[in-house]
Amino acid sequence: MSTITERLIEAQARIDAAAAQAGRVGESITLLAVSKTKPAEMIREAYLAGARDFGENYLQEGVDKIDALQDLDIRWHFIGPLQSNKTRPVAERFDWIHSVDRLKIAQRLSEQRPSGKAPLNVCIQVNISAEQSKSGVNPAQLPELAAAVAALPGLRLRGLMAIPAPESDPEKQRQALAQMKQLFDALKAEHPGLDTLSMGMSDDLEAAVAEGSTMVRIGTAIFGTRK
Repeated sequence: MSTITERLIEAQARIDAAAAQAGRVGESITLLAVSKTKPAEMIREAYLAGARDFGENYLQEGVDKIDALQDLDIRWHFIGPLQSNKTRPVAERFDWIHSVDRLKIAQRLSEQRPSGKAPLNVCIQVNISAEQSKSGVNPAQLPELAAAVAALPGLRLRGLMAIPAPESDPEKQRQALAQMKQLFDALKAEHPGLDTLSMGMSDDLEAAVAEGSTMVRIGTAIFGTRK
């Protein structure tokens, strides 16, 4: 058994254990394997071990991997910040984007989504910890942006994404994650089709699952540390 296979099994076991602890079903939480900076061969290995959803932060690198792995039925997620002049490759090649935080980006993605493809799945990124260095919409502006995104024909609004400020204390981790769950539930009342709360990474996935995450983004715990 390869190291990646072993790590993938361990990551899934962590998700399942956290779900059981929270009274949830492990199958309700998607493991998104974050493969940025890792070669296509490692993605293929993870795919053969059962992973189907892969997240990329860097546009050209992600497109190159999509080209190299066309024979696999991977669901590709773009999870990095996106400039408005670089939306076309995401609209044309990816299945999901997690980092929409302003209407201009959403409008361009909708216009550039090929008519023969299903609508692009969108998560709106929320800057839940109010960090100046991070992308994301202010929570107060979320309802207006969500309504505008939901109305765009080339997109399907699926939910929210957040990267809370790093915290080593599990209780502090859960505070920001709980705020995200409250935002998600409030938005779902207006948009009943929402089904995705993308939050939690290798270091805080247990806290994220406890607070209702439906998709955790795991990179280091599967592929090892990045250079």
